[in-house]
Amino acid sequence: MNTVLVTSTGESTGKTAITLALGVLAKERGLDVGYMKPKGTRLQSSTGKTLDEDPMLARELLDIDAEMHQLEPVVYSPTFIQGAVRGKENAEELSEVISHHFEDISAGKDLMLIEGGGSYRTGGIVDLTDGDVANLLDAEVILVADYQHPSDLDDVVAAVEDIGPDRLAGVVFNRVSDAVYDELETEIAPFLEARGVPVLGVVPTEKDLAGVTVEELANELGADFATDAPTDAFVERFLVGAMGGDAALRYFRRTKNAAVITGGDRANIQRAALEAPGVKCIILTGGHRPVGAVIGKAEEKGVPVLLVNGDTLSVTDRAEDIVSTGRTRDERTVNRMRDLLYEHADIDAIIGNIEPSGDGGAADDGAADDDAADGDDE
Repeated sequence: MNTVLVTSTGESTGKTAITLALGVLAKERGLDVGYMKPKGTRLQSSTGKTLDEDPMLARELLDIDAEMHQLEPVVYSPTFIQGAVRGKENAEELSEVISHHFEDISAGKDLMLIEGGGSYRTGGIVDLTDGDVANLLDAEVILVADYQHPSDLDDVVAAVEDIGPDRLAGVVFNRVSDAVYDELETEIAPFLEARGVPVLGVVPTEKDLAGVTVEELANELGADFATDAPTDAFVERFLVGAMGGDAALRYFRRTKNAAVITGGDRANIQRAALEAPGVKCIILTGGHRPVGAVIGKAEEKGVPVLLVNGDTLSVTDRAEDIVSTGRTRDERTVNRMRDLLYEHADIDAIIGNIEPSGDGGAADDGAADDDAADGDDE
């Protein structure tokens, strides 16, 4: 059995989508795949329990026959962290619990995929960083990283040193923009490989995986539309309008694919947002409707205006959570990531060039078609 732990240099790097997409690719090869996320970090309250949604999605997409407490032995919540600081959590006992459930889940599997925590450092207070977990479960490690500037290599090198060269299988760079793609392939990858760090994939950024559409954002926020304008633009980041009009305009013009969040009574901020080409929508808080001139200008420029109850701070927190954890973790995203990894990563090196030990739940011959398309393409 091969065991692969997928970790990352930071949060929101696409680690979940990559982990599950590797599982999909392995199942297409006829392998019997297991999954585990020892430290649940993406916590949501459901049916009276606080659980991580990633194992729930894995159980559904990879046909995992295991209970949530097995897939997620440690609920890495603020309460857990406080207990660890106060000496109420025993690192050795936690390791034993993880090992016990791993043995149960991995029985008869060809491949075990272990998803790391928020970043490779998560869990350090109980000696359960992703590097520690890899040692505990005898796993190879795939490091997922972003790359925008050469300075990002500092994070990669630090993570490699923490994980250790004996455990590291290689690095997969995700969401690489066109502006730096060639540089990464021709300069950065050779630099890392000369240091003994294999680069196993350079995955380009995909517009429809980088954010949410205005319509999706409105649905998640429960917002009403004050305008009749297109809602298919993508939003990747949020700007809070809390300054004067001139300063706001300079601020807004420095970004792209953004939503401006401000009070419904801040007409000067709203007008400034409408002058910035990178602003894709305006979200007005406090239950206030904008003045008619703002609505008219927004419709003229094709910028949707959303009306949301609640204060600016709480709406901003909700919106950022939607973008960072919403569509990055769903079946459509996993299917698209499957295609991207197939095209841009060394799958044999990542999951191992292994033969199935049994029927492995093998898919039919058409499942692994080289030209497999995203199942949700229209």
